[in-house]
Amino acid sequence: MAGTLPFDPVRALHDMAAEFGAELETDVPMAALTTLRLGGPAHAMLTCRSTDALAGVVRALDAAGIPALILGGGSNLLIADEGVDAVVVRAANETIRLDSDQVYAEAGAVWDEVVARSVDAGLGGLECLSGIPGSAGATPVQNVGAYGVEVGSLLRRVQLLDRASGEVSWVAPDALGLGYRTSVLKHSDAAVVLAVEFEVRPDGLSAPLRYRELAAELGAEESDRRPADKVREVVLALRAGKGMVLDSGDHDTWSAGSFFTNPVVAADRLPAVLAAITARVGADARVPQFPGAGGTKLSAGWLIERAGFSKGYPGEDASARLSTKHTLALTNRGHASTRDMLALARDVRDGVQAAFGVRLEPEPVTVGCAV
Repeated sequence: MAGTLPFDPVRALHDMAAEFGAELETDVPMAALTTLRLGGPAHAMLTCRSTDALAGVVRALDAAGIPALILGGGSNLLIADEGVDAVVVRAANETIRLDSDQVYAEAGAVWDEVVARSVDAGLGGLECLSGIPGSAGATPVQNVGAYGVEVGSLLRRVQLLDRASGEVSWVAPDALGLGYRTSVLKHSDAAVVLAVEFEVRPDGLSAPLRYRELAAELGAEESDRRPADKVREVVLALRAGKGMVLDSGDHDTWSAGSFFTNPVVAADRLPAVLAAITARVGADARVPQFPGAGGTKLSAGWLIERAGFSKGYPGEDASARLSTKHTLALTNRGHASTRDMLALARDVRDGVQAAFGVRLEPEPVTVGCAV
């Protein structure tokens, strides 16, 4: 039965909690721990408030053959209604340290707090990543990015627990296979992120602006630099306008952020895709295009809208629907199930595929279910 492990681990888990200083809870509702607010119960959860506890608990679970799900901020998870057939290990190690040119953050640190503290300290570089929900440890896994900046361009090194050997080591960014919203850490249980270090600028200026909308709001040109605190302020306002800053009272923010990644179309397929866009939308249609690894990156939000899915689709009575502010966010209107969310995701994915021959890939990690 989902949500119930095929053994009784309670005694072993109590021993682990005592040994490593972790906190044990049973029958934990996962919906309360994800930004989509979806998912059934976990049989057990161990909360680890130090890096040593996190590494020790994962090692012990692996040695005992007990399956584990590592949980950070829950901002990129879609969990089955039936729950989790694993012990949830919650990374709650939250130490943040600032230096003149670097930021150190443990895996469980709230990401936007990391950004805010760096900006408040007069350090530049992370400001474009303001308002992104989740934990610091998830950022290299997903190679999180926004407004023209990706975590991969700022990483100095990442501390990993190798689950095969049990060893802890710091690795350089080039060992992570970083790509567009991905890395070798994503969809893999081989390693657990324990901490991250970022390189920042001591002059308090932003990274060079690379996103037209942001530059325009700042009255700047692309490649200009502006005070990091001002850039953070504008980024937060832009995200809030799209329902991308968490607000418990706004169901448009009950989401996983952008549900689909921007698709990368290979050069040999691009003419056919552009022809399909012209046939459906008209000769004047101009889909946003950007260079991408292995081809041309197209705007998923633009394709979704031109395939016939408007903001708020499929309507006010739906329990899961597109955000009323941004078509790339799939939202829980307060009473959705994971099944509802999956049905909406498949509807949108299949509609774009039928219209343009482009298959959208989901960004959230699914647990016990699949889009």
